[in-house]
Amino acid sequence: MQTSFKFIAAVALLLFGAIQSDAQVGKPHKRNLTVKEWNVDAGSTAKIMDHLTVYDNLGRKIEEAEYDRYGVKWRKMFEYGENGKVSRELVYGPNGKLDNIRKFEFDELGRKKTEYVYNPNGKLIRYKLFEYSVEEGNE
Repeated sequence: MQTSFKFIAAVALLLFGAIQSDAQVGKPHKRNLTVKEWNVDAGSTAKIMDHLTVYDNLGRKIEEAEYDRYGVKWRKMFEYGENGKVSRELVYGPNGKLDNIRKFEFDELGRKKTEYVYNPNGKLIRYKLFEYSVEEGNE
């Protein structure tokens, strides 16, 4: 009885570890997925692309774009670090040219700590600091 319990516990831990590591990489249900959002005016059948999101084979978002009637408003490409978090975001304007580069730092809990914004030549434009607090009783 105790041996079978240890076996079941070991299998459960292995499965939980596999699920955890998979979740850190991306979302399995989003692997190789492309999501297109369309706007359709009432009384019309004409579709206008509104938003595009593309995920890689690990379920991580690698591209996102916003559209209007005239074409692309902006497009973002995402790069990931060894920790599985977005390390760099390349932001392109409506002309398709690189507008800015964003780099991220995370705290020990994996939360975004700092976002740095650089111009296309690599010069720091600004940065944003993230602060997290928990109010008493909302834990």
